[in-house]
Amino acid sequence: MALRRFHISDNPDCYYITQVLNDNGEEELLEDPLPLRNVRRPEGRRAQIFLRYKDDPEKTVVKLYGGWLRVPVTFCSLLVTKETLVQDAVAEALDHFGLDRNSANRYNLIEVSLDRGVAERTANSQENMLQLVRNLRKDSLRRYHVVRFYLQEKDDPHEHAVFVANLPLSLAQRQYERILLRLLGAKEKPFTAIGPIYFEYGSLVITFNTAKAATSAVQRLQNAVYEEKKLIVLCLPNVQPHMLSPDCEPLLVLVNVKSGGCQGSELIKAFRRLLNPFQVFDVLKGGPLVGLYVFRNVPKYKILACGGDGTIGWVLQCLDIAKQDAACFSPPCGIVPLGTGNDLARVLRWGGGYSGEENPIDILRDVIEAEEIRLDRWAVVFHEEERTQPSTTSSVESSTDAGQMMNNPEDQTSMIIMNNYFGIGIDADVCLQFHNKVRTLPRDANPEKFSSRLFNKTQYVKIGLQKAFFERACKDLWKRVELEVDGKIIELPCIEGIIVLNLLRYRTFLQFFSVFFF
Repeated sequence: MALRRFHISDNPDCYYITQVLNDNGEEELLEDPLPLRNVRRPEGRRAQIFLRYKDDPEKTVVKLYGGWLRVPVTFCSLLVTKETLVQDAVAEALDHFGLDRNSANRYNLIEVSLDRGVAERTANSQENMLQLVRNLRKDSLRRYHVVRFYLQEKDDPHEHAVFVANLPLSLAQRQYERILLRLLGAKEKPFTAIGPIYFEYGSLVITFNTAKAATSAVQRLQNAVYEEKKLIVLCLPNVQPHMLSPDCEPLLVLVNVKSGGCQGSELIKAFRRLLNPFQVFDVLKGGPLVGLYVFRNVPKYKILACGGDGTIGWVLQCLDIAKQDAACFSPPCGIVPLGTGNDLARVLRWGGGYSGEENPIDILRDVIEAEEIRLDRWAVVFHEEERTQPSTTSSVESSTDAGQMMNNPEDQTSMIIMNNYFGIGIDADVCLQFHNKVRTLPRDANPEKFSSRLFNKTQYVKIGLQKAFFERACKDLWKRVELEVDGKIIELPCIEGIIVLNLLRYRTFLQFFSVFFF
């Protein structure tokens, strides 16, 4: 039961249970056949029970992964003993990978933990490998099972990149540089370059010559706050084409961990175990641009976006921005639907919603076998209605600024990209209230309250009926909107909403074009 609870798939005979005897942390073995009956319950406190691994004091087996090294196998299994040092394990792994074991001093052993994101530590070459593994198991068996050991070249000829997000939007490059220098407490630039800059999202990449300089900057910026916003700061892995075989087409996985009532949180853990963890990114930490930047030099790859229709649209929008500097201009994108309606996923035959019972390996197989098709995407442009500037006695400077603003159409124009459909009126009103006011809790801050798709659809119906029969905020929409199609003015009936469709489906179950043909 404990192994299942901690998602550990291993031989139960390799484990045992202990209880804590006193405040000194001394432990006592709980014997079979009914170990829990022998548990001592301290007065006024809960009993402390630990799941432990039956360590062999002489030896154990460890998996070492090749990571981004061009090697014929993904990992090798090594038998390590009390005499095995980290440098010995590296040399033996190089033998298994078909590389020169005499070049072991050119490689580091990287301990990568997939618990709560991706964290890495470089192991000391003189560490005892067996003791390292035993300490990990003793500290936490659950965390040990999400730890991997990778080989990595010490001398990386490429620069070290750091992603910084939550900066103000649409500033000039010099302004971003001043902000960074102020936050880093430096008079001169400690970084070699800044860019690309994603002005629309207030995020950018800064590069450093050395890992030490990059690490120092990350430590300073991680706790930095600018304009009451805590910065998002990430060290980025370096993925280069020479690390991949010519016929390799890697998968970039982008997961919204809050989608589907936090189903995304379970998915991201599964994909990080199945794939190289540096292929899997949480879009709530810096957005899709983080993963797209890491893969910018990969000539051919696929994307798997896990989330609702909004997440998919976000990924595609970021792809429009990032592809200008990317080797792969238009990578195909698959979907794991975690939202409520999932109209885009239904139309593209990825299913109506992830239930949590699907095997992640089967999802990866579907990505390999999926047929590539093209999707139309539309730009929706909003122009603010021009208004006559009233005559006032304000200063010349103010009048001039106002006149310039009125005469510059770009200042009054905004644009969004439409993937599914675009609604004006009651449809948009219902969506807004669902996301902001259901149960008086904002949906984005409380995704676990919205884990049931049936509950979500019921709320849509409830809010829709309230808007249609009681509030009627859009009852005169047809009087306030002028619809022009192909240069012709369309006479509108008494309507409360207009929907422009790009898909055959709308709100999960309506299929307009299966009934009507326009």
